[in-house]
Amino acid sequence: DSQWSVERGAKSVPSPTRHATLANPSATVPVMASFDVVSEVDEQEVKNAVDQAQREIANRYDFKNTNSSIELNDLVITMHTASEDRLNALRVVVEEKLVKRGVSLRGVEYWDVQEASQNTVRQVMTITVGISQEKSKLINRTIKEKGPKGVSSQVQGDSIRVQAKKRDALQEVIALLKAEDIGIPLQFQNFRD
Repeated sequence: DSQWSVERGAKSVPSPTRHATLANPSATVPVMASFDVVSEVDEQEVKNAVDQAQREIANRYDFKNTNSSIELNDLVITMHTASEDRLNALRVVVEEKLVKRGVSLRGVEYWDVQEASQNTVRQVMTITVGISQEKSKLINRTIKEKGPKGVSSQVQGDSIRVQAKKRDALQEVIALLKAEDIGIPLQFQNFRD
């Protein structure tokens, strides 16, 4: 019942078929290569980026006496400062630290600038994780329209499973999705032959 076929005196070679089910053990199904498309963020790296940004604004001269602060709650970053131009500078510091830590800015969403207490301004930025229903439809449509033949994709929660008979077709899909502007950071995991 192994997927390896062994001949006398020969090396083990992967078999192109696998037993389908326990109910019908005589039936065989061709092995499908697959991978998962996900959109994830390393929360520890976000925390490290915010900590580095807080240290930098504490030491920079242009942020002295501006009551500037950065707060992180889950994947929501709140920035407070004295004026809108300081807020723009604060946003640049946070973005630089996120990029330096390997967090993509494609998943960052900015809320409107709000007036806060004591003549300060506040802005909230959220980091999106997971593939929304709208984005998953866009990815599936892109794979169907522009991808190679024989490739199928289906939504599985907040990820998408892509399957094909040939590994090369999957690599074409990965290249296609990297070239397309989906609007969120994508990672490719669980590659199986």
